Amino acid sequence: MRLADFIRANIEPILQKWDEFAETVIRSARGMGKAAIRDHAREMLLTIAAELDRANRGQPLVARSEEDAAEAHGIGRWTAGFDINETVSEYRALRASVIAFWTKADTTIQPTDFDDLLRFNEAIDESLSASLAGYTAEKEKHERLFQTVMTASPDHVFVLGTDGRFMYANQALCKLYRIAPDDIVGKTFVDLGQPHALELQQQLVHVIASRQSCRGELSYACGSDCVQQYEYILAPAIDNGGKIVAIAGTARNITERKAAEEKSWRWANFDVLTGLPNRRLFCDRLEQDLRHAERTGIPVALMFVDLDRFKSVNDQLGHVAGDRLLEQAAQRIASCVRRTDTVARLSGDEFTVILTEVNDVTHVEILAQEIVDELARPFQLFDDVRSISCSIGITLFPNDAVTPDELLRNADKAMYASKADGRNRYRFYQRAVSQAGA
Repeated sequence: MRLADFIRANIEPILQKWDEFAETVIRSARGMGKAAIRDHAREMLLTIAAELDRANRGQPLVARSEEDAAEAHGIGRWTAGFDINETVSEYRALRASVIAFWTKADTTIQPTDFDDLLRFNEAIDESLSASLAGYTAEKEKHERLFQTVMTASPDHVFVLGTDGRFMYANQALCKLYRIAPDDIVGKTFVDLGQPHALELQQQLVHVIASRQSCRGELSYACGSDCVQQYEYILAPAIDNGGKIVAIAGTARNITERKAAEEKSWRWANFDVLTGLPNRRLFCDRLEQDLRHAERTGIPVALMFVDLDRFKSVNDQLGHVAGDRLLEQAAQRIASCVRRTDTVARLSGDEFTVILTEVNDVTHVEILAQEIVDELARPFQLFDDVRSISCSIGITLFPNDAVTPDELLRNADKAMYASKADGRNRYRFYQRAVSQAGA
């Protein structure tokens, strides 16, 4: 029996032997099951059998269509995730399986058998060569596409060895460090002068140990007055044997996004006119300061400051002058307190002051009088000079109340008692209530 006919007649036993080999490569195949790999082997055997028939009829051994099919096979193997050795091994396994079955089935050697065996090996070699050409061409195409994409990408893309040395870096990253792509290979973040090099090295150790991706943010000073913010991701590259062979990383410039977030946050938490914390941020800080006071046992004082006769200035000179007065009043109040204290503008001409770690009430009294004196000084409002005063209400935590809302109400009551008492002064909550007959 000629070899071509033998292959077609015994294709199932040959493929059963092939299944044993398929078990060793199926781990590498992406999206290819055992049945799909076996179907490819069947097509390869039938194609070679057809080539042997043409050779027996004196036609060229490998037709153009078969070359195209073999090339397509190589492209498919690259796409499926086979490495070059696995692609070659497929043809070797087919060669060994066919020859073993043929020689076992027929011990009588005919002169034509040598011709068939020679042509079979030639067909295998020709198909393997075409397949490898397709595999290599597809691999190079993907590498060119990858390089093009990476070069054009504004993000930083890099690959590090498990020792933290660069194996690859795209143009954007090399430009940041002012180094050629070839020169960066083999270097570490320490070699590049990255200020967060030790932090990144710790992240690499964590990725390798956990076999999980991690992300973070870091800053890079690219000038005396220029700091860029980056968000990065590090991910382990794991081979088919489960070994981590490299760390893939990307970093994106988020400076503009951070600036927008910061601007949005300031709009939400700070008064636009005075730059002081608004009611929202004031309430948040008050809650935090009260929780801290509960842990330490050191009291907190809350002041409610209201400007006297502000409305008359605003009505007579206009809102522009009124805004100027509020700006100056905010600066004067803030100048009287510590950096650890909070001055906020609640609304209109109402301000609050949170004084933390009040070990001595006398300190609160001194501070309150300083604010009264500061706001009693004349204000220069463009071409006019105007004088106002302020009324201050003071309450203490935990003596007077233990919740933010209660403290704010107490301070407000004490402030109104101060106004009723003649303005331009301060009053404590308990004293105010006592004098009001409450």
